[in-house]
Order: sequence, then C-alpha cells, then structure tokens
Amino acid sequence: MQPYIPKKLPIADVNWEGLIPLIGMANRSLAYYDGILQGIANPSLLLSPLTTQEAVLSSKIEGTQATLGDVWKFEAGENPIAEERRVDIQEIMNYRRALHTAEKALKSKPFHLNLLKDLHRILLDSVRGMNKAPGEFRKIQNWIGKPGTPIEQAEYVPPAPNVLMQFLDNLEKYYHMDRPDQLVQLAVIHGQFEIIHPFLDGNGRLGRMIIPLFFHEKKILSRPMFYLSKYFEEHRDEYYSRLKALSKEEQGWNDWITFFLRAVDEQAKENALTVRKIINLYENLKERVITLTHSQYAVPLLDQIFKQPIFQSSHLLEKKGMPSKPMVMTLLAKLREAGILKVLREGSGRRAQILALPKLINLTEERKVF
Repeated sequence: MQPYIPKKLPIADVNWEGLIPLIGMANRSLAYYDGILQGIANPSLLLSPLTTQEAVLSSKIEGTQATLGDVWKFEAGENPIAEERRVDIQEIMNYRRALHTAEKALKSKPFHLNLLKDLHRILLDSVRGMNKAPGEFRKIQNWIGKPGTPIEQAEYVPPAPNVLMQFLDNLEKYYHMDRPDQLVQLAVIHGQFEIIHPFLDGNGRLGRMIIPLFFHEKKILSRPMFYLSKYFEEHRDEYYSRLKALSKEEQGWNDWITFFLRAVDEQAKENALTVRKIINLYENLKERVITLTHSQYAVPLLDQIFKQPIFQSSHLLEKKGMPSKPMVMTLLAKLREAGILKVLREGSGRRAQILALPKLINLTEERKVF
C-alpha cells in the first residue's frame, strides 16, 4: 500500500452553499457559549474540572480507561491498584499540562510547528509511546491498522517522511490564512493534521488539542476552553469513518466538514448548559458555606475545593490564603456534617483523610459517582 499524498490547502472543492446553515448555527452557539465564559470572574478555577474531563475523554478515544474520579483520587494521594491505570492517569495529566503550556505559549507567539513538537514531548512524557520520538516529527513511515497489521494490510498509510515537512509547512501557513469561515478552516486543519499523521504516536490527542487553541487564538472564544472530545467519543465510529474517508472519497471533505460543524454546534450548546450548572452550583454552595461557617475563609476554601473536588485535607494547608490547620479542620468538619463533603478515606496516624465534593463530581461526569 502506497503512502497517501494529500491535497495542499486550502481545499478547492468546499461546498460553501450547502454548509451555510450549519456554519451559522455553529457560530451562534459558540458566541452564546463565549458570552457565558466572559461572564465568569475566574473561569480557570470554576472550569478546571471540565478541562480535566476534556483530557480524560480525548485520551479515552485512544483507549485509556481512567475516569475523572481516578485522576482526582490519584492527585489526592490514592494510588490505583493496577499499574496500567496509573499510566492512563499519567497520560491524562500530561494532556492537561500540554493544554496549559499551549495557552501560556500563545500569549507571546502565534501557533507554530515548534509548539506542536513541544506539546507532543509533554504528551509522551513517561507514558506509553515515550520511546516513539517524543517532540520530533517522524523520520520513518507509519501506518494505521489493527495492532500487528503489516503495512501491506494497513487501513491507511500517511505521507512518506521525505515529503512530510512540505505538508506541515502548508498546514502552518493555512492555519494563519484569512479564510471565508474560521470554523470550516478549523475543520480542515484538524482533518489535514490527522491525514498527515506527523508523529509516531499521540496524533489523535494532539489534533484534538489544536481545536480549543485555534478558537482562542482567533478570538472566537475568550479562553481556550472548548470540550469537543465528548462529542467525538460519543460518535466515535462516525468520527473515525469521516476522517478515513478524507483520503478515499471525492465527497470526503464536505462530509467531514459537515460532521465537524454539527459537532461544534451541539457541543457548544451542551458546554454552555454544563457551565451554567457549574456556576449555579458554585453560587448555591458559596451561600451555604458562608452561612455555615461565618468565616472569612469560606470562599477561598470553596474555591480550592472546586479546583480539586477530591483532595487530601492536608493539601489545603499548602494553598495560599488558607488559615491554620485547626481552622481548616474545623471548617471541613462543618462541611462534612452538612453533607456538602463526603469522606472517601478516613485519616489515620500520619495519613490524612481524603474528602470529595460529590455534587460537582456527579455534575462533571454526568452520572452518579457518589
């Protein structure tokens, strides 16, 4: 099977007229969602659980099994029994760290290929694939197929290494072009990145990470907080089939762009609903916690719990603005008694207790965990 030779960007045969209704709907849904983001005083704090959930779901598409709760428990000091689950968790934490790194980097310099390599290096740090040239574009041929499948039986063979850079340079230039619609532009960027498959591992996660970064850099969203992996995970078969068709079918690009715009529209609406629920939960709990504790530390304490909904009580003492240990323990005891917090592990000797904020966890995971 010969390596595929992609079309150079921009794509010439986009059916703009047929896409106009979806373009309008998706842009309206994004604008509504961004209006909610702009109304949040500290979105990085309140929406921290959703950022971690995006990392969980993007990694899940690639086969990891760890849940959002697993990640939080690990960060609270509870190690998983199976080593494989620990590696899953590390992959998710790497994804989240790469997202934060990218957001910081884009404040000083526009998107560029070296940033992609930096993010790839973070993604593969100390996890599966760490021996697959982290931070380097591939210098050997790769292919897509079932594990153990030889290249002759591959489902898809990306461009050969000796032509890889010309397609990556073209992709970078296209990223910065002025195009008729930026959502269609992003659909093409994501699709072309997956066609090129520039790394030996981690292409799917990195390709999905580009989505919120593009939205933010192009000022479509005020923050790079857009969680599209949920839609891709729920429609995994169609997601992969639409991407595969890009190299096989004449209508492939228009079908892929249609799927992508529908994903953005539906997920923007769902994200907006979820963010509103989180804001309402925070405001309700803030009122309750202030009434229960009558403490100046009530809101700072709640903020820390929202950022890390499963936590060791001792970890709170290390946070800026927290009071003395006796005061922290008194405040936590009041929240436990009121049913706001749930004990996951009782403290014993030098081992601190682990507590959870069930309502936020259940809301973010969209199921009853606690």
